[in-house]
Amino acid sequence: MAHYFVGDVQGCFAELSLLLQKVDFNPSTDELWAVGDLIARGSESLATLRFFKSLDNSAKIVLGNHDLHLLALHGKLKRPNPQDNLAELLNASDINSLTDWIRQQPLVRTLPEHNIIMTHAGVPPQWDVSTLLQEAEQVSTALQQHDYLTALIAKMYTEDSQQWSSDLAGIDRLRYCINALTRMRFLYPDGRLDFKCKTPPQQQAHASLKPWFEFPSRCAPKNTLVFGHWAALMGQTNHPHYMALDTGCCWGEHLTLWHLEKNEKITQKRLI
Repeated sequence: MAHYFVGDVQGCFAELSLLLQKVDFNPSTDELWAVGDLIARGSESLATLRFFKSLDNSAKIVLGNHDLHLLALHGKLKRPNPQDNLAELLNASDINSLTDWIRQQPLVRTLPEHNIIMTHAGVPPQWDVSTLLQEAEQVSTALQQHDYLTALIAKMYTEDSQQWSSDLAGIDRLRYCINALTRMRFLYPDGRLDFKCKTPPQQQAHASLKPWFEFPSRCAPKNTLVFGHWAALMGQTNHPHYMALDTGCCWGEHLTLWHLEKNEKITQKRLI
């Protein structure tokens, strides 16, 4: 069995298909792990979601901020961003089935035999593996409730939950977990999340901010942390235990696939 990890697809289904052809991906024997944000900026979000859903247990995905946002759009809690190409998806005959499938996906996946932890944006440095799994599971439980739209999705759009504390409770605790695992890039020295800066680390002008992966981590280096979300990194962290896979395909760059067993990256340039 081969394990392939792919960066943010963002609806770039043609590029994903070409990547999988390059490695002769076989869903009957291989697994495709995806760091989230399957949809949005590219033109084939519907085909992308249908494909991953069709893979059944051969697909291992985690939710990204765009995937969660789709739930808000489908639930009429938000209006589509004109920059996203989601009209076809939102109007699809199987949209209910697709969003129900999304709600069953977690915020974190682990591959213990290879010491792999995968999330969309990263892992808070102060969390150990046990805390990560526990907090993510609470969000998954909330997503699977009948009132998930009003109890969780409608309340996740705030930047109040910036600082982790074990004293957080209720929606504040769930919101911090969502923000950290799906939106995190830079942190302040005290661990607070910054939601504004999206530049490459070497270009940001705030001396007090550092990338989350430059803080001492309780999960690494015992584990390799696989993530996406931060296209400006272009796959570069300069740390061997942090594998960044978002390489900006939807912005005209390329899509990256990491073959775990060979420790090899395969790329596909944006077609359009």
